[in-house]
Amino acid sequence: MSKKTTIRDVAKYADVSPATVSYVLNGVKKVSEETKLRVLQAIGELNYYPDFTAISLSKRKSNLIGIVFSLIDNSFAEVMRENPYYNEMISGIEIVARKKNFDILITGIGNIEEYRSWVKKRNLDGLLFLGLFPPKLYNEMKKIDIPIVLIDTYEEYTNVYKNVNINDELGGYLATKHLVDLGHRNIAFVATNIKVSLVDERRFQGYKRALNEAKIPFNNNLFFETLLNFEGAITFESGYKIGEQILESRENITAIVTISDIYAIGIINALQKHGKRVPEDYSVVGFDDISMCNYILPSLTTVKQDIFNKGEEAAKMLIDAIEIPSSKPKSIELPVKLIVRDSTKPL
Repeated sequence: MSKKTTIRDVAKYADVSPATVSYVLNGVKKVSEETKLRVLQAIGELNYYPDFTAISLSKRKSNLIGIVFSLIDNSFAEVMRENPYYNEMISGIEIVARKKNFDILITGIGNIEEYRSWVKKRNLDGLLFLGLFPPKLYNEMKKIDIPIVLIDTYEEYTNVYKNVNINDELGGYLATKHLVDLGHRNIAFVATNIKVSLVDERRFQGYKRALNEAKIPFNNNLFFETLLNFEGAITFESGYKIGEQILESRENITAIVTISDIYAIGIINALQKHGKRVPEDYSVVGFDDISMCNYILPSLTTVKQDIFNKGEEAAKMLIDAIEIPSSKPKSIELPVKLIVRDSTKPL
């Protein structure tokens, strides 16, 4: 077995001190450009790989950001597989992290002990939390002294931590008003669980505001929930099942507002499988504007949020907090807009 190249080997090869090699690796500016190039050439020719774990421990900085999902069935794979929303968000996070020389580490967390162990073992510089978590976990965050940014959270913890979200109430309002303007009155609303998800609850409030403006009384029989808890995933199958419930309804539903494009696509699939036409028999509006909205038939009318940009803004906020520590929580609210496609039509 060949001997592993050390920092001393690189220093000898480049005719510099080990300290100078360390300066180059850590970006210390007092090394001349000529010396820096000589060290980098030596590193390449000797195939030297620095021990970044040791470096991070000595600097007390790892340049590593953790991204945390709520655990689903002992794995976050279902979330990633079913919902492109998270893939787009992580892409935004990753591109900012890369530009700032940070790496990302992604995991699902199922309980407080697992969270505590994972953070301590990884020597993380900061954490991004995507979605909703049990209250006990938010309280546990306070015990770990690293910057934290929440994404899509409205609980009282937003007064403690930095957060990035959108105007969900406005999104629900725009989706519903669009259908009202098309002449629909029996408009169903599909959510996960508004007692758990304040994101869904705010979109629901927007739905009710649009109905109220049009003097359309709220009908609880037009309200559908999949009743997910903190560990639930938004899936096409859940949307499909809600679609079947809508077909069984006696409320003469003509239009549907959903909190997710995933639900909307599942609902449309159910309606079409049972011989119904969209938008001729039912108009359907989604939420998020994931990439597949343009490619299903009919193309999906939806409320657009810039998911990629949400990831970018969250990553920028976290890295700023790492590099320039501040105790003040900060909130960013990103815009939404209605994208009209082929899944809605006048009644």
